[in-house]
Amino acid sequence: MEIRPTTDEDLDVFVDTMHAAFGLFPETPVDGGGLWWSALEMDRCLLALTADGRPVGTAATYPFELTLPGETLVPAPGVTGVGVLPSHRRQGVLSAMMRHQLTGLRARGEILSVLLASEATIYGRFGYGPATYTGRLTVPRHKAALDLPRAHSPGDGRATGSVEVLRRAECGEILEEVYDRYRRAQPGALSRPHRWWALRAGQPPISPTPRYIALHRDADGMPDGYAAYSLESGTLTVDETIATDDAVFTALARFVLGHDLVSQVVFKHVPPRHPLRWQLADFRAGEVSHDMDWLWVRLLDVPRALTARGWFTDGELVLAVDDPFLDDHGRYLLTVRDGKADCVPTGRTPDLSLDVCDLGSVYLGGTAPSTFVRAGHIRVHRPGAAALADALFRTDRSPHCLHWF
Repeated sequence: MEIRPTTDEDLDVFVDTMHAAFGLFPETPVDGGGLWWSALEMDRCLLALTADGRPVGTAATYPFELTLPGETLVPAPGVTGVGVLPSHRRQGVLSAMMRHQLTGLRARGEILSVLLASEATIYGRFGYGPATYTGRLTVPRHKAALDLPRAHSPGDGRATGSVEVLRRAECGEILEEVYDRYRRAQPGALSRPHRWWALRAGQPPISPTPRYIALHRDADGMPDGYAAYSLESGTLTVDETIATDDAVFTALARFVLGHDLVSQVVFKHVPPRHPLRWQLADFRAGEVSHDMDWLWVRLLDVPRALTARGWFTDGELVLAVDDPFLDDHGRYLLTVRDGKADCVPTGRTPDLSLDVCDLGSVYLGGTAPSTFVRAGHIRVHRPGAAALADALFRTDRSPHCLHWF
């Protein structure tokens, strides 16, 4: 078997093979773009070929930026289009492609990679761990009243400004700019390169699928949030709500919850522990469903990844990190002072032993290390080490990712 990078001439073969792996047929091109795979960059794609040259597997990456705790931005290859023809599954094709891809990313100097997992059982063995989570919140219209805020402080829901309704086609540049400001401050968020917006590649509101946009402007008329939504059979579905602060989110939620001719409002991507449920006058009115993992993280350079993010507690830990897929086993001294970390190889006795996939899960602060201790995945060698790890990896803001790729 051969695994090789693709060229522009391989686009049709790559797309056809990728779709065949999932039992799908490529969509018919439409005017104005909108094909979800049209943002692929062929110099970042791989084809797996049999000895006689037949394509049987695909894998690719997108060039994203990931926002880390502390509002640090780092390059984050977004793995996508991974598939193997049904006729060649269970023959090592996927493992070979993933090893080829990860080795290449590491050689290029990448410190981590990310993906969205089609199945939760696939990518842990390649070193990926779920790092952000999302859920769906459904609110019946007759129970949609929001309670009055009991505190008077910034972000208490009393945003000044206005909401206007636009069609998606009228405000693409505004959405791009607002999303970019949002993602730079939100841990776990990915960039949306201009190429995606220009090609209208992805899911609404990037795609050309008709959507209404509730655009929020601040008191000076500057756009600072939006909600992309559709209404069908009495259900108003919000694809995503982008807001630069909680007050703007509340203003947009109040707008969609008050829409006429609606029996229920569905917010598709709500981060865990979001305050909206507590803002409802009837706490039980908000039904949470589709609670699931979203962004998976894979560390490729442990010391550089740990020193890249911001930290909010001082402390010192020795981590023994096992990376069986890439046959890498390291022991690192993590020292945090004044929001910055130093991480170097050490021979000291470890405080915690963990797999690289579990380190990926705790990296953004979405899951506490003690959760993995209790699950039997992280081994504790020193009393108090788990509590210290919880304090160290804690973030000031829960990580969340909205972008689909």
